[in-house]
Amino acid sequence: MRLYEALERRFGPQRWWPGRTAYEVAVGAVLTQHTAWTNAARAVAALRALRLLRPRRLAALGEAELARAIRAAGTPRVKARRLRALTLWLLGRFGGAFRPMRRLPLAPLRRELLAVPGLGPETADAILLYGAERPVFVADAYARRVLVRHRLLRRPAGYEQARAFLEAHLPSDPALFNEYHALLVAIGKTHCRTVPRCERCPLRFDLRGRGPAA
Repeated sequence: MRLYEALERRFGPQRWWPGRTAYEVAVGAVLTQHTAWTNAARAVAALRALRLLRPRRLAALGEAELARAIRAAGTPRVKARRLRALTLWLLGRFGGAFRPMRRLPLAPLRRELLAVPGLGPETADAILLYGAERPVFVADAYARRVLVRHRLLRRPAGYEQARAFLEAHLPSDPALFNEYHALLVAIGKTHCRTVPRCERCPLRFDLRGRGPAA
């Protein structure tokens, strides 16, 4: 929490995830796979302009048409298949609504999401945290890099190891997880990069006398 407080003082509220509805958040989580958010956002905007950011409307669209609509996000055919798979699961399981996902036992629900073709742990957890408001930490590459460099985890730190560590050592609060994940992305982009920039880093106090882990 000391690290969180230092990041919050430096960067302020991040207000993630950008999306007008829970379904739009889930669509964005798929579209941002292996690309920058700016590209995914362009694809989301294209879907919004076509009024396709509703589960039944998107599911009714052919895969080729959907791929053309989301081409700004890259690998459009692959992501079109994944979006349809997620949408069909959501329609079949919950009638397209996210509200039931907020009440179900978390572990079985997460396993169901991971069984949807094309949804890896990071995407599934982003949907659960940002779309369904469940206390699942998105332990992406930025988070793992910070944890390793601050000697909280040993290298190599896998996704599930980092997620379990964060969930075990933080209050189980989706709002906290939301903000903390966004702040870790912010520090990862500005200071804790592949080549670290520690001089003005707000977490430098945690490295006194030892420097970042190699």
